[in-house]
Amino acid sequence: MSLFSSEDEAINWYDKQERVLTKDFLNTIPWQEVKQHKLEEQFFPVVMYMRDVERFTEIYYNELKLTPTGRDQHIRKFMDKWSQEEILHAELLNRFLEEAGFPTDDKWFEKAKAKIPMKYKVNSKINSLASNLFGKDFSAVHMTWGAINELSTLNGYKRLWELAKHPVLEHILRGIAREEAVHSFFYWSLAKLKLEGSHFAQHITKYIIEHFWTPVGQGTKPAEEANYVIKTLFSGAEGLSIMSNHVNNRVAQLPGLSQLTKVTDRVAAAQP
Repeated sequence: MSLFSSEDEAINWYDKQERVLTKDFLNTIPWQEVKQHKLEEQFFPVVMYMRDVERFTEIYYNELKLTPTGRDQHIRKFMDKWSQEEILHAELLNRFLEEAGFPTDDKWFEKAKAKIPMKYKVNSKINSLASNLFGKDFSAVHMTWGAINELSTLNGYKRLWELAKHPVLEHILRGIAREEAVHSFFYWSLAKLKLEGSHFAQHITKYIIEHFWTPVGQGTKPAEEANYVIKTLFSGAEGLSIMSNHVNNRVAQLPGLSQLTKVTDRVAAAQP
């Protein structure tokens, strides 16, 4: 259940959350020990995908600023802080890749951006026009979509450190996950408040999630890379159960979304 009865309460709560990845935390990361522990080859593309998607927050942030969501004073205040936190997440994951011997360089972000398909850029323009057409009711869609993606990311990090069993990577991911947990709770809480106030918002949100939602990162990254991450982290009955219990069912608690099964359907479709 949400703790908040208003958006003011939600943003005030978020403002009071202390940063986890402080200078003191960063100083505890034993970078010199990364190469002392083997990371299985199958996990390198997963870490790289996560790094790129975290850094692409800059793109999502700039897109949202052009919509009614970005003009919402509460959400904009959250976005300003959220975008900066996600960039540090990406930098830490890139540093891990470097220390582990994975080929990367100072231009990795520019190279990753250059690979974003033109289809994504066109769809982004269309989505911006659509959100402005629907006005403030579309913010419920953005918050619900964000809640799904943040919950997916949070559980992806947990699953990665459990499967990879690399102590330094786990230390980094646990710190990142604590910040992602704050993000996901804020998104979910704002979605709840937005959906409670409008049956139209409930209908349009359910329709768009059911017909257009894709896993976090897909679009800026190819679908086959998203599928690889899903198969690596959430294959089999156990993986599907994790996504069902901790992502799909959590979102289904939102007003008007009780029958939503999009997340588990998508994870099941990516199974080998």
